[in-house]
Amino acid sequence: MEGHIVITGATGVIGAELARRLIARGEKVILLVRSTASAKEKVPGAAAYLHWDAGLASGDWVAAVDGARAIIHLAGKPLLEARWTEEHKKECYDSRIGSTKHMVAAIALAKRKPEVFISASAIGYYGSFEQCSDTVELDESSPGGGDFLAEICIDWEKAAIPAAEYGVRLVLLRTGIVLSTKGGMLQKMITPFSFFLGGPVGSGRQCLSWIHLDDEVNCILAILDDSRYEGVVNAVAPVPATMNDFARELGHVMGRPSLLPVPKIAVQLLMGEGADYAVKGQRVVPRALEHNGFVFRYPDLGPALGDLVSNGK
Repeated sequence: MEGHIVITGATGVIGAELARRLIARGEKVILLVRSTASAKEKVPGAAAYLHWDAGLASGDWVAAVDGARAIIHLAGKPLLEARWTEEHKKECYDSRIGSTKHMVAAIALAKRKPEVFISASAIGYYGSFEQCSDTVELDESSPGGGDFLAEICIDWEKAAIPAAEYGVRLVLLRTGIVLSTKGGMLQKMITPFSFFLGGPVGSGRQCLSWIHLDDEVNCILAILDDSRYEGVVNAVAPVPATMNDFARELGHVMGRPSLLPVPKIAVQLLMGEGADYAVKGQRVVPRALEHNGFVFRYPDLGPALGDLVSNGK
């Protein structure tokens, strides 16, 4: 096969929507997944479903890299979905860095190199802050942070960088908080709001650099199709919001009050060390997307939440 697109993490919220969009436009898509049966049910119509996981350095999936038009590497164990034990932190780290090293090794072996390698990263690269700054904006040129999430992202990107040595266009996609009712922060906050128990998490002053699921997928498609994109790309909406803003807008679109803040101590009981990151944020701007003329469907938080809640996206 030649000219196909390989996707890892294709059963996650972003990967599944991206794969469906690519299949709908007639692309030959190969999904690298842990469960082929589950993937076929969730994302029908792919050209192939091959077994793969973060620790798998060899297998049938390696041959799929040869002749691919693109590799879109989105896989990684969710960081904030469980209490932070040392085991969980190691699994999160290994699932990103190990899998990326395996993918780059497969690219090195391929006789026909992919045109582009889009490797997931996150805005955690810049470090986390307690309060939203009105003056300090983080763009693609900003330095990395010094906390655990930054360490993961920095090493994650380092693992991907050697792909460029093989003549492959490399894009490091630093994604913010992806808003969807199917997973992530928004899904978790909808339930308490439904029972009139919603409110901001933590101080409410932390900055959320967010992006609507549709814009995240459109961003990846733009990177795939436009060779001007190379290097770091921040996948965030152009207008960040504080947690207080987010809670207020979500309450508005759901017709619910946002009066009951969730204190940090409550988050700590559920997440342990991970609570330090759940109540912090970053003010990140999408300079590369703006420079290349990317048009956001949802640049503002209110309309984005309204669309997601109304349409169950």
